[in-house]
Amino acid sequence: MAVSLVTGGAGFIGSHVADALLEIGHEVVILDDLSGGFLDNVPSKAIFIQASINDYPHLEKLFQKYRFTYVYHLAAYAAEGLSHFIRRFNYENNLIGSVNLINLAVRYKVECFVFTSSIAVYGRNQLPMSEDLVPQPEDPYGIAKYAVELDLKAAHELFGLNYIIFRPHNVYGERQNIGDRYRNVVGIFMNQLLLGKPLTIFGDGTQTRAFSYIADVAPHIARSVHIPEAYNQVFNIGGDTPYTINELAEAVMEVMGLRQSIRYLPPRNEVVHAYADHTKVYRVFGINPTSLVPLKEGLSRMAKWVKAKGARKTPTFQNIEIFEKLPSIWLEE
Repeated sequence: MAVSLVTGGAGFIGSHVADALLEIGHEVVILDDLSGGFLDNVPSKAIFIQASINDYPHLEKLFQKYRFTYVYHLAAYAAEGLSHFIRRFNYENNLIGSVNLINLAVRYKVECFVFTSSIAVYGRNQLPMSEDLVPQPEDPYGIAKYAVELDLKAAHELFGLNYIIFRPHNVYGERQNIGDRYRNVVGIFMNQLLLGKPLTIFGDGTQTRAFSYIADVAPHIARSVHIPEAYNQVFNIGGDTPYTINELAEAVMEVMGLRQSIRYLPPRNEVVHAYADHTKVYRVFGINPTSLVPLKEGLSRMAKWVKAKGARKTPTFQNIEIFEKLPSIWLEE
């Protein structure tokens, strides 16, 4: 039986990947420090270990004990906008922690290392963003993700470590941490509605994103190691249709059955339009694009879960390193 390590498996995408792995017969070991995840996300049939990917001695003991067949690395602090202001934290967690895992995967002969990168690596590239473009990341989060991609390629070329890289984008759905004020706009909107607060939008809301329902992403990440053509390749994965943030706000209010005013904030430093081409993943994985969950349907499913769970507190990040040009809303109580 394949033994798979899932880092970040108590988090949003990671827990869904863990579920999918169990369904296809893998033994699953979840590693998560619970900094952004929750114990109730962890599948009951998985082995759970609370630890950080920055704890190298602990990681090595796990690799020695379980002799993982595959590593699925989803642990990250994925806040693109905030990453400008937490640069050291960003690189320690998103880059150095990843390199710890790559080193051990090489040493313990892991068959394939699956890494969730991000379309943040593209920066302000031409649209739609496709895998043959040269990445030009503009924020420290995207820079860290692209550095890990390059390190995996180098590890493959020298040591033969196989990898599969996914670049998902704007994933939403059940189990998302709606209490995180710095990332995941769908969750932020739903939490604000439950709290009776205005929806906050940076800029004029005309920026566009294609939103990706979790069921259209996680199962394909899980089964990728069983698709030989996917090895040592990079794939965009997620929704096809771009929407403005204003359109998203209206759709979220509709499915939640709640309305609030919109509070427009000064624009932040971000890519205005970001959506990807998925021709490659459709071909290699045999995905029919008509099977993707429409935005309203995905939002309705998430809204049902969110209303059952209730609102979450939105704590401020305690380790801001640079306050210059930090959006003031991120310091509000």
